Amino acid sequence: MVTSETCSSRGCTAGVPSELETERLCFAHFAQILEDTCVEIRRETAPGTVSPARRAQLAQYIADQGERLARLATSGSRIPDEAKKRILTLFLTLMNLRENMDRGGDAAHTRVAGRVALR
Repeated sequence: MVTSETCSSRGCTAGVPSELETERLCFAHFAQILEDTCVEIRRETAPGTVSPARRAQLAQYIADQGERLARLATSGSRIPDEAKKRILTLFLTLMNLRENMDRGGDAAHTRVAGRVALR
């Protein structure tokens, strides 16, 4: 359900879904910010040098956004087909990001373990 509040992005007059009320963003702006954040996370984690604490923090962010998307998608509100496609794409992006992040961390661990074993 869309609240009476409008999106906080400058110049946007779209309504804010109740699932995004705390962010004060319409779905389009939320989706764009999420996509941009995923790109940044991928850049940060690609080298495989992220600390375990940071990896846990990023994993929690990914899970939280996935839950938010699920609530948005299953809220019972009518969702246009384009928004449905974008939601599914965002789910795939989050899933791939998490998988790549985990794989990158495993690779870094293997490299460090390999160096230790060679000494």
